[in-house]
Amino acid sequence: MRSILIVEDDASTAESLELYLRAGGYDVTVARDGVSGLAEARSGRHALVLLDLMLPGMYGLDVCRELRRESMLPVIMLTARTLEDDQVRGLDLGADDYITKPFSPRQVVARIRSVLRRHDGTADEVLRDGALEVDLAAARATVDGRDAALTPTELRILHALMRARGRVLAREELLGSGSDRNVDVHIKNLRRKLGAAGARIETVFGLGYRFA
Repeated sequence: MRSILIVEDDASTAESLELYLRAGGYDVTVARDGVSGLAEARSGRHALVLLDLMLPGMYGLDVCRELRRESMLPVIMLTARTLEDDQVRGLDLGADDYITKPFSPRQVVARIRSVLRRHDGTADEVLRDGALEVDLAAARATVDGRDAALTPTELRILHALMRARGRVLAREELLGSGSDRNVDVHIKNLRRKLGAAGARIETVFGLGYRFA
């Protein structure tokens, strides 16, 4: 049974999520502050983290930042804050998805399944195109041998685009869930980090993106 870690200080929210996740066949651990949540996430026991943004002890974005320094563990951020800057910061730090409150627990379970499918379906082959190389197993993308410093989600999006070379991928194919804005933020970051190689990622208006 796969384990989900909920890092949420609101008792009613945590209990509701735990109930639905257990009904969905997951084991569940709950942490009520950022410090204990980070320690539990580092235990290696969990398949995914549901991470609230506003936490006592340690801000959720700081927890995500620390995790991304050492782990590819999937992270879905939960927050009542809807400011775009907060969402962009979370995605920049490597969060896989971002859900704003209030939300349906059933929606959260569906998003968890989507994120886990993307992680489980990660291919092991190394993809190359000119100066660009993507190695998901090593969690690394390089341009002319230089580490592009991509987040895990950016790596998976780039890998999907390169594998489908020339074919248009819709936003939901690239991220599986979440808003169109989330995908657009990741694409913008990819283009910036990849430099000239990022120009290969083309926008097909009304449809999605493709690697030319």
